[in-house]
Amino acid sequence: MNLKNKQELIEKFGANAKDTGSAEVQIAMLTKKISELTEHMKANKKDFATKRGLLMMVGKRKRLLSYLKDKNLDGYRNLIKELGIRG
Repeated sequence: MNLKNKQELIEKFGANAKDTGSAEVQIAMLTKKISELTEHMKANKKDFATKRGLLMMVGKRKRLLSYLKDKNLDGYRNLIKELGIRG
């Protein structure tokens, strides 16, 4: 994930261009990293350090999604629809 991709995600999901800390932006960035690491894991099945990092990112995204669901249900629904997660 390079700087250009990060800026695009921040502009798309953030409240403004400098909003990197909101739950929506964090979830979008984690989703991008998770998809990249999933591709890496398909090619490198025995890379257990990456697998551990991937599982920790999935857990963090799950916690952030739970928080967002409690605070802003409409925003949660829009976010999972845009990112294509949760079925």
